[in-house]
Amino acid sequence: MNGNALGLIETQGLVCLINAVDAMLKAASVELASSIIKLDGGVVSVLIRGDVSSVRAAVEAGAEAASRAGELKAAHVIPRPGARVLEAFGGGSAR
Repeated sequence: MNGNALGLIETQGLVCLINAVDAMLKAASVELASSIIKLDGGVVSVLIRGDVSSVRAAVEAGAEAASRAGELKAAHVIPRPGARVLEAFGGGSAR
């Protein structure tokens, strides 16, 4: 899979995030780039990666699912992230 984009979903609560991840993985050909990231106050986040159009479609589907299930905090797509960003957050190196 060409992982030249990163997508981020951040929600209030784990159940909401699980709904978002399920929708993202079903909506497009993407893969998880991180495990669940726990932040303060019950805010949780996850990263996905794939080609730019797939990540955009997946993040849109995930954001919609998260909004229905609870509180969406953030949804963002980073097309063609830098090599250092991929190393730090994308689960590997730029290919």
